[in-house]
Amino acid sequence: MVDFRMLREQMVSEQLVARGVADDLVLNAMRRVPREEFVRPSSRMNAYDDHPLQLDHGQTISQPYIVALTLEAAALTPEDVLLDVGTGSGYAAAVAAEVVRRVISIERHAALAETARAVLKRLGYSTVDVVVGDGTLGYPSEAPFDAIVAAAAGPKIPAPWVEQLRANGRIVMPVGEQRFGQTLIRALKDPSGAIRRQTLGAVTFVPLIGEHGISDR
Repeated sequence: MVDFRMLREQMVSEQLVARGVADDLVLNAMRRVPREEFVRPSSRMNAYDDHPLQLDHGQTISQPYIVALTLEAAALTPEDVLLDVGTGSGYAAAVAAEVVRRVISIERHAALAETARAVLKRLGYSTVDVVVGDGTLGYPSEAPFDAIVAAAAGPKIPAPWVEQLRANGRIVMPVGEQRFGQTLIRALKDPSGAIRRQTLGAVTFVPLIGEHGISDR
């Protein structure tokens, strides 16, 4: 019998804390969420490995460190409402839900959204709403958001996200059109509406497909 709880603790200490992730809210959330429930059955034994894992439709579940780094950079608080673009398996949304008040998670693949929704419901994540749509358009009916995070790389920050972000809100996303030439950035919206960007490091993500992202044609 695999001790997934032990593997989670090992993942937090060796992959997250050792690399500088220090936000206790994020670390404790990563300790609580059973990542093995969000991967393919054939990948359960590798759920806590230090690399991404394949999902259906050419999508991936990001490596644990990238999930933690992204959510830490978003500076989440228990009062926040988060827009999560690129639901995938639903894992990052579940981790975020351990921290924030509410998560709106958008997935363009209806089948992935349905699977993620079912897993999140089974595990009791009632504060996560999974919707199907073009994530580059944001989700105006629930705006403004305190933070927006994305699990796919686009050429620039989509304009609708900036419009739907509160003053002092944060956007964390990979930017770049090249498969191996992307940069994770953190953008802060000051009270005047101006955006200040900070570079967090090189990353590799699937493309952000949509009207304000990369064409799927």
